[in-house]
Order: sequence, then C-alpha cells, then structure tokens
Amino acid sequence: MSNLTKTIKLRIHVTPEQETLFRQMTEQYRQACNFVSQYIFDNRFNMAYQSLNRELYSDLRSQFGLKSQLAQSSIKTTIAKYKTVKQQLFQNPYRYKDENGNWQRIAKTWEWLWKPIFFTRPQADLVRNRDYSFVDDGQILSINTLGKRTKCTFEGEHFAEYLDGAYDLGTAKLVELKGLWYLHIPVTQAVEDFQKENVRHVVGIDRGLRFLTVSYDEQGKTEFVSGKKMATKRHKFQEVRRQLQSKGTKSAKRRLKAISGRENRWMSDVNHRISKTLVEKYGKDTLFVLEDLTGVSFEESHLSKTAKQNYDLRSWAFYQLEQFLTYKAHENRSEVLKVSAKYTSQRCPKCGTIHKENRDHHKHLYRCQCGYRSNDDRIGAMNIQLLGTMWISGDNHPRYERITTASE
Repeated sequence: MSNLTKTIKLRIHVTPEQETLFRQMTEQYRQACNFVSQYIFDNRFNMAYQSLNRELYSDLRSQFGLKSQLAQSSIKTTIAKYKTVKQQLFQNPYRYKDENGNWQRIAKTWEWLWKPIFFTRPQADLVRNRDYSFVDDGQILSINTLGKRTKCTFEGEHFAEYLDGAYDLGTAKLVELKGLWYLHIPVTQAVEDFQKENVRHVVGIDRGLRFLTVSYDEQGKTEFVSGKKMATKRHKFQEVRRQLQSKGTKSAKRRLKAISGRENRWMSDVNHRISKTLVEKYGKDTLFVLEDLTGVSFEESHLSKTAKQNYDLRSWAFYQLEQFLTYKAHENRSEVLKVSAKYTSQRCPKCGTIHKENRDHHKHLYRCQCGYRSNDDRIGAMNIQLLGTMWISGDNHPRYERITTASE
C-alpha cells in the first residue's frame, strides 16, 4: 500500500467581520513569506528549517503579528516554494546554439535567480487541528486568525467522501478568489500499489497538437484524440489577447488576466477528460508509457513572440496531462512510466530501422524502406509502447540507439 494525495477546494461562507480577519491574516502571512524569502536569498539559499526558525521566528511573531504555528508555517511555505522553483529551473535549462549550430543546454540552479521569490497573492497555510478543524459533527469549520478563532459554514456536499474519516487531512491553504474564500485541503488515502508482474495492459501515448494523444496498446489498438477543436479555440483566445494587448489600457489588462484564467481552466478540463477516459478504458494493472519531455525543445530560433507563447502553453498542457494521468492511474492500481523520447518518431516499429527522412511531417506519414507505412503519430505511440514492454521485461532504462553502418 502507498499514499495518494489530492487537493479539495472548499468554498467558505464568511461574514463581513470574518472577511476582515481573513484579509488581515493572509496579507500578513504573505509579507512574512516575502521576509523569509529575502533572508534565504541574502544567505545563499539556506534551506535548513531549524536554522531559519532559530533566526527568524521572533521577528515573524513581532513584525507580522503571527501566532506561533503561523510563524513556523511561513518558513515552511517559503522553503517549499524555493524547492518548486528549483525543479522548474531544472526542467527548463538554458539553451543556446554553439559555433557549429547545434543546440546546447546548461542546467539552471537557484543561482540563476537575480532576485528573491516574491509572494504576490495573500494566503495562509493552516495546520490541521492547530489552525483549522471541523466541529459540530463536521458541519462547521473553526479557523484560527491573528486574533480570535472564528467559525464558518462551507459548501462541502461534493466532498463528503473526503471528509468522512476515510482520508487524512493535511495543511490547508486559505485563499481568496474574486471575492470568494476557499480552503484548499490536501487529502491522503492509502491505495493499492502497482505491481509490475501483474500488468495486463501496456499503453504507449504520444502527445501532440494535431492529435492531443495517440494511444497504442499491446493488442495493436490505436485511439486518436483530435486537437482540431482545441486548436480552433486556442486561436480564438490568441486573437482576443492580441486585440487586448494592442489597446494597453488598464481595463484591457484586467480582461487579459481573466482570459488567461478561463483558458487555463478550459485546458485543465480537457486534460482531465482525456486522462479519465484512458484510465477507465483500461482499468487496473495498466502501465501507461509517456515520452520524457524534460529538456525537449519544440521551438526554433526564429519563432515569433506569439509562437513562443504557444510553446509555453503547449509545454504546460503536456506536463499537466502527465500529472493528471499519473494520479488517476495511482488511484486505479496502475502506473505511468516516462521513457526517453530519442528516436521514437524516427524508428520503424516493424524492422527497427531509424531514419529521420522516413517521416513526412507535411503528409503526417511514416514510410520505411521495408515497406511498412502508417500515420507518423501512431508510429510514435507504437515505439513508446514497445519501450514500456521492454521495461516490463526487466530493462530499467529502455531507449532506442541508432546503429551507424559503414555506408552512412
């Protein structure tokens, strides 16, 4: 058994007095996190909690009025943010072309930050049973503030299964969105572990724009999820953004922010539906295989600003789909394996020949000298699926290597 964690978002009903208390606490907490962030930045990214707590605890209590637990939580929140940024830097190395015109990469570390991480959104991390708790048979939330503790109701009918005792509740985050207050609570439950020897299905998944996903399983069945509607809608968002950016007014900027949020929510819904369909189709004991796209570059040096924005959007969508599929698979005693993307779109799945020119990007066709031909995205899914099969057979790091012959 292993633990699976997801986050539920409870909407809280607040009175004007409670809203004032929450605004005061979340703003002071935000400033406290920025205070800790500045100290970490000035002290060469010191991440030792005990050291930071010893140096900053008194100041956090006196300068920002935080209670003991909130002062400690502000340190932990800031450390967690720096660790997240470290992972993001690693996933986006600095790219440049060398004197031979080849792309090179340099790994980024915290030292690439030229200023401290800044917390812009008021928030507060509340520890279970210390800063927040459920009382009155779980119908009321009791929340700590900088002053007195306060009680409020919440909309929890959609989350009853997570609040009935079957899940362990973790440290929650109190936030405001468009005048409404929410408590984001991580919930953890023990789930059955995936067992390699019990695998019933191995599914290779190729991600892209023309087809959001192309999946290929051990029985030779292929499923295409078209990206045409998504591309059309994305272009509409892009056109609206272009018009608003050309205006440059404050109202246009507010509208841009709202458009961005709407687009992200729409893409999240698409990724949820794709991942849910895959998990429900294949059931338990399934290995889903994806290309590891860390460090993979989709852009060219001459891309326009708009094209680069599309690249960022696409990269985020690919990563989010991976995250959604992973936690849904874990809920269903299945697993997601990431494999090397090298040569997956160039290799013939029948004879094993790797030849870049066999793929016609314009016709979306792969034609091998051995006579085999198929959709180029399907070829990628087939090769990815085979790498998953190799992993099941005992190869812990399956990948394709091109064999150079004397005639090449």
